[in-house]
Amino acid sequence: MSEAITAILLLIGSVFMLLSAVGVVRMPDLFTRMHAATKVGTVGVSSIVLAAAFYFQDMKVVAPALLIIVFFLATAPVAAHMIGRAAYEFGVALWKGTVIDEWKKQGK
Repeated sequence: MSEAITAILLLIGSVFMLLSAVGVVRMPDLFTRMHAATKVGTVGVSSIVLAAAFYFQDMKVVAPALLIIVFFLATAPVAAHMIGRAAYEFGVALWKGTVIDEWKKQGK
């Protein structure tokens, strides 16, 4: 049973990582690419690390695995926001199909 759950978590993580990679390749501008990389990539990495923790079921593996997941959940959105904000400030062009520019409304 443990191996089946591990396999399912690995499959889910792999699918999310594949979707993240496809999103990075297919999206039209920097901002949407970052969205695909951070949101879906974080779920994929978390699922794969959770699979490793579930497979080994040892505190020497589970504790670092949970810390890795918390680290990714805490840092990926912040890093993406900072990179996106810096790119916007430096004048990286938005996709021509962008409808709303939230930062422009703030007078920037």
